[in-house]
Amino acid sequence: QVQLVESGGGLVQAGGSLRLSCVASGIVPSMGAITMGWYRQAPGKERELVATITRGAVTNYADSVKDRFTISRDNAKNTVYLQMNRLKPDDTAVYYCNVEGRRPFDTPRTWWGQGTQVTVSS
Repeated sequence: QVQLVESGGGLVQAGGSLRLSCVASGIVPSMGAITMGWYRQAPGKERELVATITRGAVTNYADSVKDRFTISRDNAKNTVYLQMNRLKPDDTAVYYCNVEGRRPFDTPRTWWGQGTQVTVSS
């Protein structure tokens, strides 16, 4: 069973920085190609993609965070990071770690962390 443990959220002033971490346990090779990522959900809004990264370090970012956020991962530690710079009040949300396992000709499997609150004050 995959378990995801997030850390690094908190309260920061606009323009500041935070770094989120997520450690994944229970990942095994039979799960296929593993993409790790971060999503967020603000009050009254749907959960949205922030950034994802493949095992080969191919990244994908939401337009709203490009040039401010950087996603990275340590494959040996099954850990994904999100460095968030120049934070804005609109970045306030619960941030969720996500792991997706994709095998050929099979339905992808997804696991979620419990979320960590990021609050940016103006």
